[in-house]
Amino acid sequence: MSISAGERRTRILAEVERLGSVRVVELADRLGLPAVTVRRDVAALADAGAVRRSHGSVSVTTGRSERAADGPSIGLLVPSVGQYFDEVIAGAREAATAAGAQLVLGISSYQASADQEQVGQLLKSGVEGVLLAPNWLPSDAPDTQAWVGELSVPAVLVERRPALGSPAAELDSVSSDHHHGVLVALRHLASLGRRQVALAARRDTWTAHQVRGGYDEGCRLLDLAPGPVIDSAGPQRDAESVADQVLRLVEGGTDSLLVHNDQDALQLLPLLRARGLAVPDDLSVISYDDVFAAMGAPPLTAVAPPKTAAGSAAVDLLLGRISGRAATPAPPVRHVQLLPELKVRESCGASAR
Repeated sequence: MSISAGERRTRILAEVERLGSVRVVELADRLGLPAVTVRRDVAALADAGAVRRSHGSVSVTTGRSERAADGPSIGLLVPSVGQYFDEVIAGAREAATAAGAQLVLGISSYQASADQEQVGQLLKSGVEGVLLAPNWLPSDAPDTQAWVGELSVPAVLVERRPALGSPAAELDSVSSDHHHGVLVALRHLASLGRRQVALAARRDTWTAHQVRGGYDEGCRLLDLAPGPVIDSAGPQRDAESVADQVLRLVEGGTDSLLVHNDQDALQLLPLLRARGLAVPDDLSVISYDDVFAAMGAPPLTAVAPPKTAAGSAAVDLLLGRISGRAATPAPPVRHVQLLPELKVRESCGASAR
């Protein structure tokens, strides 16, 4: 039975923590995984700062192997490494190091059932507080979030907003305001004279749901003609079929496209060219996330959530909660929202006004 990338990387982290340093080939043998897969996972973990690579070996980073004399140990649960959350991890790691704290990384998966298990492992490791980016969707019932309000240590939500009235709403949170991010993109397209903006977006992540909601709201505010939303990750929705739908929309008058996320947008560009569509002449394109957008041909204008700042701010909130646990009265709960910005490149056809 195959396991997810998140589960593989969690096992790799645990084994590297246990051994301190190990050759990648030996690590693959110990875990019973193909060496090429382990190398890829180790590369993603190294890019996120969770491990160190050197001449075919992998070892724990200084921050993970040497706990500061006075600083607390805090856990960070993310659904993946290698994409959006790399920058969140980097921001959290930098803030923790500056405060003399140890950051322990837990990797779940985009499956809610894995979150509690991974948090349990973090708690067993002795962390004094946790940063959480669980796999929540706005459509989930509030009681599915109840477990985070019952943790034995302080917790801060990262890039997640709790459901109103749920126990999780009593926790601090730091998140990007994705409705604002979409509005910034739509406003820029409107400034270029674009009036029919389509959206291609996933359904299977928190950010995707926020982008979808922001699209409806932004089109109303700016008096733009919303197009049908293309489900870019639904059943039978491979990149070719998404490109076919975009072509039909352009033939019907659509002049611009917002795509969540960068990976999907980059896959879409050559398929649009193959169908005779030129970006940005026939279609202005903006992607959402700004992880790989600058590497497109042409480079993609992109909404850039403040991912690094979110990780850093969440650590600051958590350390404050840990140090003030005995304070009476306790400080008020804070739900912090950070505003994304637009990185203007060639794919939309003009610079920002």
